[in-house]
Formats: sequence, structure tokens, C-alpha cells
Amino acid sequence: MAEFRQGSVEVLVATTVIEVGVDVPEATVMVIEDADRFGIAQLHQLRGRVGRGADPAWCYLLSENDSPEAEARLSALERTTDGFELADVDLGLRGEGTILGARQKGRSDLRLARLLDDRDLVEQARSLAVEVVTDDPGLAAHRSLADELRLFIADDEAEFLFKS
Repeated sequence: MAEFRQGSVEVLVATTVIEVGVDVPEATVMVIEDADRFGIAQLHQLRGRVGRGADPAWCYLLSENDSPEAEARLSALERTTDGFELADVDLGLRGEGTILGARQKGRSDLRLARLLDDRDLVEQARSLAVEVVTDDPGLAAHRSLADELRLFIADDEAEFLFKS
């Protein structure tokens, strides 16, 4: 790795473990085999390791998987370098997962909204929730709201609300 950084070795073949902290501005080509096996975020990070200098760069995503999901993920990476757009594509493909649990993909447990479709509504609800909880952390002045929360959120789910 040190020789690659110094430029005395021109080609580096490695697993993704090597990616962390690699900053070689002269690196201009990356080939990722079985790209369909990686998530959008990881592929976006990997390709960001080439083209850091003044020279043009290329990242080749190789895949033999022609499933619709693999095609959609890899096409999104071809189409844009905008991380926010890629996050939206990833959310749309993988699903929201649970808000009050550990499942990170699949069907959402939200009953009245979808994160992608109702972004403005979700942001308004979050702002209002932060305001209410900041002013009244125990919801003493909001007994009806506290009762509704107890109806919709089981004790084991409540743990996830307080983890961060």
C-alpha cells in the first residue's frame, strides 16, 4: 500500500477493506467486480477513491447479475454522483425498514406516511415533535398524546426511540 501511495507500484488489487483511508490523487481507474453485491452507498464511496487529482478518472462496475434491482442500483450510480439522489434511490429500492425496530430494509412500520412520498409531512412532524418534547419532555401537559403513544408503541419498540 505504501508503494502504491508513493507511485512506485501502479496497480493495486485489493478487497474493500483497503478502501478505508486511501487517498491517492493519482489513482484514475477502479474496477469493481461483482458490483451488484455491494450497496449503493458503498459503491459511491469506493468510486470516490479515484479522480481526486487533476486527471480524468473512471470507475467500472462489473456485474453478471441482470436482475431488475441490480440494474436499477448500478444505473443510478452511472447516472449521478449526487449522494442525496443515490440515497433516495436506495431508499426506494430497499424500503424504509422499521422506524421502531432493528430491521433496516423492507416494509415500513409507519402507518400513515411513507418517507419518500411524504417527506415534507415527515419533516413538519419531526419539527413539531422536537418542539413539544423540548418544552415538555414527560408530556405532562400533553396527556392525550402520551396515551396515544402508549397505544401505538410497545415497550420493546420504545427502547429504539431512546437509543440515540
